[in-house]
Amino acid sequence: MTARFRLPGLAPLFVAASVAVMGVLVILPLFTVFHDGLSKGIGPFLAAITEADARAAIKLTLLVAAISVPLNAVFGIAAAWTVTKFEFRGKSVLLTLIDLPFSISPVVSGLVWVLLFGAQGWFGEWLIDHDIKIIFATSGLVLATILVTLPFVARELIPLMQDQGSDEETAALTLGAGAFTTFRKITLPNIKWALLYGVLLCNARAMGEFGAVSVVSGHIRGLTTTLPLHVEVLYNDYDFVGAFAAASILASLGLITLVLKTVLEWRYSSELSASRRH
Repeated sequence: MTARFRLPGLAPLFVAASVAVMGVLVILPLFTVFHDGLSKGIGPFLAAITEADARAAIKLTLLVAAISVPLNAVFGIAAAWTVTKFEFRGKSVLLTLIDLPFSISPVVSGLVWVLLFGAQGWFGEWLIDHDIKIIFATSGLVLATILVTLPFVARELIPLMQDQGSDEETAALTLGAGAFTTFRKITLPNIKWALLYGVLLCNARAMGEFGAVSVVSGHIRGLTTTLPLHVEVLYNDYDFVGAFAAASILASLGLITLVLKTVLEWRYSSELSASRRH
């Protein structure tokens, strides 16, 4: 059991310090976003989030997330299954590669695609000859987002699946169940809430990603600017109401994600805590 120490008189101090820090670093900036976005009234606010470039940025952000998050969910399940159900040489290398996007700069995550698929990149000439565009296109944004968000689902599932072991799957296979049936009726139900939790985190990062997509986007307004890039463009143009109005959409999406995350943690705390045991 974990030892707990009681420090009379210090607990209220720690609570007050934590609340103060969170207020300065989280609550105050969040309040500022909504306050400045609405500083000239609801009319300019609505105009800023409904004009053509803003609508295009919102649609592109949702599109990139809608493509990259399911792909990372599939990868996360496959990677977690491979790591936890099989023994093979190089497993530690695979785990390191899964964690690699956590340790490299998002700018580098975008730059690697430019080095590969840019006009002067390794495959640039071939792509130009075949009229395939990746950099400064939606496909480049998707690739950059996938790389940045790659570990989220896998890292939620791997500890949980290690904790659960493979006895149930082995028993099902012994009784004649096929691999797909075993996965659908045993593995997936056992990991569904941790999977959803990982997908939520992955989606939040995908919609809010700036550095990687900035490198590959080209900042073409109305075409390759996601919502975070749209905020930067408006702020650099001194359209502060528009910038904070667009930022308020991102903040709202973050708050929605936080609420869903909190509900999952509250209702399925035991299963989710198992996924963090390592």
